[in-house]
Amino acid sequence: MKYELTEGQLNPPAEREAINEVVKALGFSLPESYLDFLRAHNGGEGFIGDNYIIFWSAEELEAFNREYEVATYAPGIFLFASDGGGEGYGFDMQDVNRPIVRMPFVGMERQYADVVARDLPDLFTRLPQL
Repeated sequence: MKYELTEGQLNPPAEREAINEVVKALGFSLPESYLDFLRAHNGGEGFIGDNYIIFWSAEELEAFNREYEVATYAPGIFLFASDGGGEGYGFDMQDVNRPIVRMPFVGMERQYADVVARDLPDLFTRLPQL
């Protein structure tokens, strides 16, 4: 899958070691489509259609999830991006299919997580229509 932004820039690939370290630190596996994305682009930011998105680098994932206290307020959600404003994008790790959800940072609760895509390639397809 070739990931492209309408406007903006995706970063060069993540170092293999950085990917291995984050997976080890998390203690669970991330969806394969997301790992493929990291192997191609270690984060980046820009527009997909009219929607702005900031993909966090492998090195930022654990810290951002900890700082946002995602495990406390939205157990089972693992964030990997934000819209640069009040919402984050993450995986619902309690769902065997690990769909991508969008949820508010303020008032963060699992009940407010809206499924927006089935995987990362699907997010690039659907985000322009959201």
